[in-house]
Amino acid sequence: MSLQKGDKAPSFTLFNTEKKKVSLEDFKGKNLIIHFFPAAFTGVCTEQLCTMRDDLGYYTKLGAEVVGISVDSLFTLNKYKEEQKYNFDLLSDFNKETSQAFKSYYDTFAFDMKGVAKRAAFVIDKEGVIQYAEVLESAGNLPDFVAIKSTLEQI
Repeated sequence: MSLQKGDKAPSFTLFNTEKKKVSLEDFKGKNLIIHFFPAAFTGVCTEQLCTMRDDLGYYTKLGAEVVGISVDSLFTLNKYKEEQKYNFDLLSDFNKETSQAFKSYYDTFAFDMKGVAKRAAFVIDKEGVIQYAEVLESAGNLPDFVAIKSTLEQI
């Protein structure tokens, strides 16, 4: 069963590209947008994260922080973040636990890759409650950025 609006967000602790642990609890008292993406250095994933990068000022004005999560290693994500000049944390879910907890997980992805994060977007409020949840079955689709913004404006 997928996560829905009103559900408590699953707790997580992951490493960012600076090799520091980042937890859901670090964002208590803040709104958080989580973007799951299948793989660094791919076209649609780059478009998804660049959209967030380019709109980060808008989200910041609404009191929201942004993180991106994939099953890539933190070393791969570090290079990807550097190359694309992302201005938010990328978190490595290398052990695939967070993607599974958020029900954003392909058992088998393209080219028979096992255990890859689905493209997904979640808006989590200051109390850790999910206010928006979108998990896409097709990795070729992008999240609904208008719905994400609308959700943030209402909380």
